[in-house]
Amino acid sequence: MGDELSARAADPDPLLQLLLDGQPRTRNQLMDLTGLARSTVTGRLELLVAQEFVVPHEAAESTGGRPPGRFRFNPTARLVLAADIGATHLTVALADLAGEILDSATISQNIADGPEVVLATLTEHARALLARHPNGRLAGAGVGLPGPVEHLTGRPNHPPIMPGWDSYDVVGRLTAEFTGPVLVDNDVNLMALGEHTSQYADVEHLLFVKVATGIGAGLISGGRLHRGAQGAAGDIGHIQAAGHTELCRCGNTGCLEAVASAAAIATQLRAGGLEATSSQDVVELVRAGNTAATQAVRQAGREIGTVLAACVSLINPSVLVIGGSLSQAGDSLLAGIREAIYARSLPLATTDLKVVPSRTSHQAAVRGAAAMILQHTLGL
Repeated sequence: MGDELSARAADPDPLLQLLLDGQPRTRNQLMDLTGLARSTVTGRLELLVAQEFVVPHEAAESTGGRPPGRFRFNPTARLVLAADIGATHLTVALADLAGEILDSATISQNIADGPEVVLATLTEHARALLARHPNGRLAGAGVGLPGPVEHLTGRPNHPPIMPGWDSYDVVGRLTAEFTGPVLVDNDVNLMALGEHTSQYADVEHLLFVKVATGIGAGLISGGRLHRGAQGAAGDIGHIQAAGHTELCRCGNTGCLEAVASAAAIATQLRAGGLEATSSQDVVELVRAGNTAATQAVRQAGREIGTVLAACVSLINPSVLVIGGSLSQAGDSLLAGIREAIYARSLPLATTDLKVVPSRTSHQAAVRGAAAMILQHTLGL
């Protein structure tokens, strides 16, 4: 099955591409839209039906004689395994071929436990989900990691919060466990992909920013995920914040992540006598009306917005989505980001710019992991 789907990705079937929109079509309609001969369309339909990617639909109306049969895409033909590995959590999900999440589980898991432990936990919970869907066949597995990933190999590349993961063969480890292709990417890239495919599919240029333990961005350009030459595009957390000299975990000083991430805010609040060790603690303080926490988050938004103003001027997105755990702190973060962007960017770049919270919230990365597999296997 893995070979069949890999071949399909290399040479997408034109009939399947048309039917992916969910609209049933007759043979004649498929012939007209593709320009293929009737015998070719019939042969390809027979193959797609045999593989269950396409199923017959109810009879279409006819002007006379036998009603022409219609065919539609079957999103239940396969399952997609999607995993989001965070700094302190692991989410495993199953999706159908339309990208809809069917089942999921979230577990507390520290990324610092190392790849063998974390991937064993992923495998255990993935198998438990698959056992609840015994008739489903797996199309592939997509995995997001909270650090730089060389996309072509799926290997982490000097990830700062992932001891023991550098150059680890995640793809090889999971290929031994599951059928179909295994693809790995940075979690923020997948958040951008998940938000785009499920909420903003008609938007050509979108920037997704994750503000949590760290800060990162994923870029949709021309309707496609932009990874850069080595997969490092969007690493805004290590752009220097003007006027700051705080030591960052990457070894440099004054990085945006060292100044405006949830971890940095928690450190600042603890210095002021408040109990805050995680992003959730910061969020709860803001929701409880704590003035110091609210002001700190608003200022973090300004710092992030100053960096994003440069991004807006450079790539000119029409939608800028703010996600990650700190985005749950209400309007304070967004207000600070908007304030800085609109103050520092040219009016032409911001006239129609939407700066909005994530609509997919905690599902963004697993939706993106599923979309990554669907784009690879179905040629989306």
